[in-house]
Amino acid sequence: MRKSRYTEEQIVGILKESEAGQATPELCRKHGVSQQTLYRWKAKYGGLEVSEAQRLRHLEEENRKLKQLVAEQALDIVGYKAVLSKKW
Repeated sequence: MRKSRYTEEQIVGILKESEAGQATPELCRKHGVSQQTLYRWKAKYGGLEVSEAQRLRHLEEENRKLKQLVAEQALDIVGYKAVLSKKW
């Protein structure tokens, strides 16, 4: 997964500027992002504080690790079943 150029703190700060009334095209030019990126950030981080955005990132990372563990265990189970189903 590609790493973002902006941290959660920076994204929340940019969104606060947007909420303060700054025009979207000006804000996008100032920070070098597209309008689509700004709208995607609003959908994901809109209304969050910095600490909440950091917590969201940690939860997403933990969820990714748990999904990987489950996938590895499922693969192990399939392998064990294949070995046990053979007749000697």
